[in-house]
Amino acid sequence: MMLPPQLTSESTSDQYKPTKKDKFSFGLWTVANRGRDPFGDFVRPELSPVRSVQKLSELGAWGINLHDNDLIPFDAAAQERDRIVREFKQALSDYGMIVPMATTNLFFHPVFKDGAFTAVSPAVRAFALQKTMKAIDLGVELGATTYVFWGGREGVDAEASKDPIVAVKRMRDAINFLSQYAIDKGYKLRFALEPKPNEPRSDTYFPTIGHMLAFIYTLDHPDMIGVNPEVAHEYMSGLNFVHGVAQALEAGKLFHIDLNDQKGPRFDQDLRFGSENIKNLFFLVRLLEKAGYDGPRHFDAHAYRTENEDGVWDFALGCMRTYNIFKEKARRFDADPEVQQLLKEINDEGSPYAALLSKGYSAETVRQLQEATFDPDALGRQGYSYEKLDQMSIEHIMGVR
Repeated sequence: MMLPPQLTSESTSDQYKPTKKDKFSFGLWTVANRGRDPFGDFVRPELSPVRSVQKLSELGAWGINLHDNDLIPFDAAAQERDRIVREFKQALSDYGMIVPMATTNLFFHPVFKDGAFTAVSPAVRAFALQKTMKAIDLGVELGATTYVFWGGREGVDAEASKDPIVAVKRMRDAINFLSQYAIDKGYKLRFALEPKPNEPRSDTYFPTIGHMLAFIYTLDHPDMIGVNPEVAHEYMSGLNFVHGVAQALEAGKLFHIDLNDQKGPRFDQDLRFGSENIKNLFFLVRLLEKAGYDGPRHFDAHAYRTENEDGVWDFALGCMRTYNIFKEKARRFDADPEVQQLLKEINDEGSPYAALLSKGYSAETVRQLQEATFDPDALGRQGYSYEKLDQMSIEHIMGVR
């Protein structure tokens, strides 16, 4: 069987190999995940940050991100902290890697079992601010330009435990406080807020991209704050991730993105990117590339629990290769003359109403619309050829066009 010209072995031999210019990044917590789950213990030995930097760089990754405690133990003394940071910075230099994003672990230690910024305890809320300021300092020291806030335990188990209006205000106070801290320190940081509907709490505040976008415009410094949406988190809500990301892009608020995959609205699975929802993630990559998104393509995912260290690197390479495969397929889809012709017909680009509507509101537009004669029945009989268009999409994704 002959392959189509665009899929010859010669043209694809190294076509999808990741390189630094792709701006792929992973978290220390992703490749170093040891496979523990609620029903089973660790299956892999610890992986050092330096080893993670080395191997990811060899595979073609560009950046590595971290929570404060991914690198520095929770109770590390100042001398130990400085030694660890020094060795990590040397590894970044040795292997040509950067830290584009940093964040704070405000969910693992028992002190945060009721949340951090929204905890009922004032002492816990104060400690969360202290810990986050230190972590921001660390992130800036390592070169991070984006700082992510994931409220892993900012929610409730017993609904009566918190007034949700008070909780929203507490979150606002915390983000305003930390924004001003970064400004006063002269840090060139952007903050990105990460939504998630549930887990580990039964219900979490700010569960979706839309909730976060609305919240941003109530803050003191909305210009420096955007979102960090994650594929699996929106799928857990049964939502279309592409549409949420599009809204963030249109608002100029896509500051960072977490790429992974998910089997339905279950627990957060953090699967290898593109391993399950191929069609939706094809359109996600197409959206990011067409929109000119120039931030990190960050993979917040884990290797299967069945894997040893070799499998971890298979997983990491697979995430990057799949993104590049989708990117190339999206390019071919948009270069397909049949697809483009059909899109022109669907959008009725020659209609006089296209030009009229593009003018926006004016007295003249109002007059023309009020005087226009429409035939709703005829418009209702119109077909849109979406079956044909969708089949073209499927054929491109499956590699037969």
